Amino acid sequence: MDKRLDISVVVPLYNEVESLAELSAWIDRVARENHLTYEIIMVDDGSSDGSWAEVERLKGEYPAIRGIRFGRNYGKSAALYCGFEAAEGEVVFTMDADLQDSPDEIPEMRRMILEDGYDLVSGWKKKRYDPAGKRFPSKFFNFTARVVSGIKLHDFNCGLKAYRRRVIKSIEVYGEMHRYIPILAKHAGFKRIGEKVVQHQERKYGVSKFGMERMVKGYLDLITVSFMSHFGRSPMYFFGSLGTIMFLLGGITTVWIIADKLYKQFNSMPLRGVTEQPLFFVAILAIILGVQLFLAGFLGELINRNSSDRNIYLIDKKI
Repeated sequence: MDKRLDISVVVPLYNEVESLAELSAWIDRVARENHLTYEIIMVDDGSSDGSWAEVERLKGEYPAIRGIRFGRNYGKSAALYCGFEAAEGEVVFTMDADLQDSPDEIPEMRRMILEDGYDLVSGWKKKRYDPAGKRFPSKFFNFTARVVSGIKLHDFNCGLKAYRRRVIKSIEVYGEMHRYIPILAKHAGFKRIGEKVVQHQERKYGVSKFGMERMVKGYLDLITVSFMSHFGRSPMYFFGSLGTIMFLLGGITTVWIIADKLYKQFNSMPLRGVTEQPLFFVAILAIILGVQLFLAGFLGELINRNSSDRNIYLIDKKI
């Protein structure tokens, strides 16, 4: 059996044709200087600027390059998902294609995985060259993610990360979940998560893909990953418990209202009709919502048991 490659570098890209040659040469130089066998997996996420043609050209210059091209733009998480499936290295790295992540960090991050025993090492762009409109939302994102997950990382969204191979083969990345891979890894049982301050470069080519839409999706996905971490395999625990509580509260309140009316009627005391009391309708609403939540949990369990848990992406070409 052939010896496994030392490293795999997964590079998701979208309209980054100007930077690919420089990035490939940089990774190749670092790998050769440190005597590492390697592969570069470039995942073209539906680029329209000639990026795929550049990947094909670079394949002739660097045999270690492998390419995956999507038929349309699916997003960074889909690119990482397919890149992770293809990766064969002992340690797997991810980095953006815009040259803001430095391949010079690879040897030390690899050492932290192999010698210090980390399952995942995340880069921390302590000094950033991004505009303020991107830095401040990112700081708030990271604060929220730390509180929700309990993982003490400063920069969840840093594109430069290193993984033990078994980590990336054990998680599934979708939506905007690439921001929260450390949380997915922790949920999968990989709790040795480290951090390294990394050099952050100014953007040399192209434009940032960051926008308000990504902020909104990021927060929604944080709620999703938090819920999935606790109740993903057993949605009945959440919906069933909440539904049962609401049903019992509504039922007990209804019984109390009816018993109170009967007591006052038996003792010839002033009373109001049951349907004239707003609390009665609140109780009925609680019963209905309780039943619906319980059914939602039951249906979630049925879907969870029968789903294949696999995403299907249209891959246009491979080399």
